[in-house]
Amino acid sequence: MSTASTRSYPQIRQALLNREELALVDVREEAPFAQGHPLFAANIPLSKLELEVYSRIPRRDTPITLYDNGEGLADSAAQRLQALGYSNVSLLEGGLEGWRSAGGELFIDVNVPSKAFGELVESQRHTPSLAAEEVQALLDSQADVVVLDARRFDEYQTMSIPRGISVPGAELVLRARQLAPDPATRIIVNCAGRTRSIIGTQSLINAGIANPVAALRNGTIGWTLAGQALEHGQSRRFAATSEAHRDSAAQDARRVADKARVGRATLAELQRWQQETQRSTYLFDVRTPEEFEAGHLPGARSTPGGQLVQETDHFASVRGARLVLVDDDGVRANMSASWLAQLGWQVYVLDDVQPAHFSEQGSWQAPVPAPRQAEEISPDTLAQWLAEGDTLVLDFTSSANYVKRHIPGAWWALRAQLPKVLAKLPPAERYVLTCGSSQLARLAVAEVEALTGKAVFLLHQGTASWIAAQLPLETGETRLASPRIDRYRRPYEGTDNPREAMQAYLNWEFGLVEQLARDGTHGFYVI
Repeated sequence: MSTASTRSYPQIRQALLNREELALVDVREEAPFAQGHPLFAANIPLSKLELEVYSRIPRRDTPITLYDNGEGLADSAAQRLQALGYSNVSLLEGGLEGWRSAGGELFIDVNVPSKAFGELVESQRHTPSLAAEEVQALLDSQADVVVLDARRFDEYQTMSIPRGISVPGAELVLRARQLAPDPATRIIVNCAGRTRSIIGTQSLINAGIANPVAALRNGTIGWTLAGQALEHGQSRRFAATSEAHRDSAAQDARRVADKARVGRATLAELQRWQQETQRSTYLFDVRTPEEFEAGHLPGARSTPGGQLVQETDHFASVRGARLVLVDDDGVRANMSASWLAQLGWQVYVLDDVQPAHFSEQGSWQAPVPAPRQAEEISPDTLAQWLAEGDTLVLDFTSSANYVKRHIPGAWWALRAQLPKVLAKLPPAERYVLTCGSSQLARLAVAEVEALTGKAVFLLHQGTASWIAAQLPLETGETRLASPRIDRYRRPYEGTDNPREAMQAYLNWEFGLVEQLARDGTHGFYVI
C-alpha cells in the first residue's frame, strides 16, 4: 500500500479557483476515462505511467491527486510515483464516485477543456459558419473559395473535404495570405468536428485578415451526415510564405497576443524560471515537427500550436503551471499563446530568440526513468523458442498496433491488468515480452517474474526488430488477453462511424457551454 494522503473535491475545487498548481490524474485507460471525468483531469494510464509522467508533471513536488473508479489502480500509481521521487502525492477522496457524490461535474470524451472552450468562443463571438450543403454548392459552382483543413496532416490524409489543403491550426494566420492573396477569396476552415474549425476561423478573424472567413459547420461529420463524399489519401499542403506575408502576419499575431494579455519573456527569464523549485515551467516549440527536428532550443518539446491548444491537458498536465512558447516567425507562438491565455493559462512568448539558439537537432525524446535490467534475446532466438514450444509472448504495444501486426502467437495485454491477464493465459515455461520498441515491455519484466515465478526475457528492440528481421507476422484481434480500452475511439475519426454516434457527438458539443457553467472552475475568457 502507498502512504498517500487524500484530498477532497472541495480542496481541489478551491485550488483550481485560486489558480494554484495541481495535477489531477486519472490513471485508468483512455476509454473508461472518456466515459466520465472532472474537467481538468489529465489521463495518464497506470500502464504507461513511468514513460509519460516526467514530461507531463516535470516538478517532483507538484501537488498530485490520483483517482480511479474503484479498480484499485490509483494506489498502485501512488506507490510508483513515490518511487520515482514525487513527494506530494494524494488520492482523491472516494475516487471518481466521491467527486460525483460531492457535487463535482463529470465530462465525457477527451480534450474536453479545449472543446468546451471552442463552444464558448462560438457562443460569444458568433463565429461564422457554413453548412456542408452551402460549401458543396460553392465548390460545385467553382466559386472563388479555398478550403483549409486545420487538423494534423495524418488526420487530413484519412479523410478531407474536396479541394481541401492541409494547414494545421497554428499555421493558418501565417499561411492564409499566401493561399488566398486576393481579399475577395472566401476562406473556409474545417476539422473533423467543431473545435478546430471554430478556433481556426476565429484566429483569422482575430488577426484581421481581409478575406471573408467561415467554418465548415460540424466539419467532416457534418459533411458525412449531409450525404456528401469525402476525399481520402490527399496530400495538398501549404507552401512557403513570402517575407511580406510573414511580416504582416507577425504584426497581426502580436496584436492579438497583446489583447489576450500574453506575457513576454527573454531567454534569461526562461532559464531563471526553469531553476525555480516552486513553479512548473513548460517550454513548447509550436512550429511543425519538421522544423523542430531541423533545429530547436535545448529542452523544448515539439508541440505544433494547433494541437497544443486542442490537447493542452495532454502536454501540460499541471493546471496552473507556466507555459512558454517559442517559434522563429512571431506568428505561431503568439497566436497559440493568445488562445492558451483565454483558456486560463499563464503563458509567455520568447521574444529574443536568434537562429543560433536553435542548436539541438532531432525529434523530441521523452524523459524516462533509467531503464530496468532485463535479459534480452534476439528475434532469431525467439523464433527458435516458439518453434520448440513452452514459450509465451506478451505484447504491450497499443491495441491498434497489435491489430495492425504482431508476432504470431503473441498475446496482447495491458500492463495494468497483469494479474488478471496471467490468470487467464495458458501456462508456459518462459515468457518473452515485447512492444513496439521494448521500452514499455521492459517495465513489465520484473512484474511478470514476480507473478509467474518463471524465466522472463525481453525481445531486443521489440517487435520493430522482429519486423526488421523479416520474420512472419499476424494481423487482427487474434489473442486479446485484455479488453481494448487503451484508446477511446473518437466519433469523428476514421471513415466507418455510425451516423448516430456522429450526431450524438455533435449534440454533446452543443451542450458543453451549459456544462462549463455548472462546473464553475474553468476561468476561461474570450477576447
